[in-house]
Amino acid sequence: MAGSMKDIKLRIKSVESTMQITKAMELVASSKLRHAKLRVEKSRPCFEVLHQTLADIAASNTDFSSVYTVVRPVKRTCYVVIAGDRGLAGGYNANVFKAAAAHMQGRDCCVLPVGKKALEHYQRQNVEILSKEFHEAEDVSVGHCFTMARMLAKGFLDGEYDEVYVVYTNFVSMLTQTPAVLRLLPLNAPKRPEPGPHQLILYEPDCESVYNAIVPEYLAGLVYGALCESVASEMGARRTAMDAASKNAGEMIETLSLHYNRARQAAITQEITEIVAGGEA
Repeated sequence: MAGSMKDIKLRIKSVESTMQITKAMELVASSKLRHAKLRVEKSRPCFEVLHQTLADIAASNTDFSSVYTVVRPVKRTCYVVIAGDRGLAGGYNANVFKAAAAHMQGRDCCVLPVGKKALEHYQRQNVEILSKEFHEAEDVSVGHCFTMARMLAKGFLDGEYDEVYVVYTNFVSMLTQTPAVLRLLPLNAPKRPEPGPHQLILYEPDCESVYNAIVPEYLAGLVYGALCESVASEMGARRTAMDAASKNAGEMIETLSLHYNRARQAAITQEITEIVAGGEA
């Protein structure tokens, strides 16, 4: 009985230590989540301005055309997969890989992984990797996103791949994060201007050159926005997972304490019975 009580007490101490770790990780994730949400909010205006500029260029020219809007037969596809750097975030990484695998099925593809987990996953899958430079998602900056965008645009223009997608996690709320697949290239065909008089804008040297110069900036904005959403989603998922782990640890401590008290009560009762029996003898 004494051995059993000692084992329960050691188990309680072990669970309490684990609970302290999960509580600390929850607080760290909550702190990082606030910064990540601010970064998401700040990244959206840049993307909206670039998107509106591209739409204005296309809509204000009747004979507009661009190599970035040409849809060609798909022989090869490139995926930018954004995952986390660490685990302990519930199903965050697994859901991203599941969404990417479903979209990649039956396609000849290559991957540009962002995040340590993404790099490790596709190395195990023996999938062709374009670059290992962006293996730390938290350290990827706006400059790195421009580097990625130029790399993707050059590969698309050179015919190395015919489509480019980004797989990321959309931050809906603190409790909800949904994986998403967004096509980067080719861009959607611009809307033709409506019949009738409309304002024409003169671009130098021409509208197509200006449009093609802006596209890499636009792609960088999309990648950076997806990265900000993913980082915020990872922090939200980790905070939720650590909160659930802390609650489970608390429930486990209560159950073990109940077992310990019962064992202690049984030991005391047995001692009293032995004393009484000895006295009667």
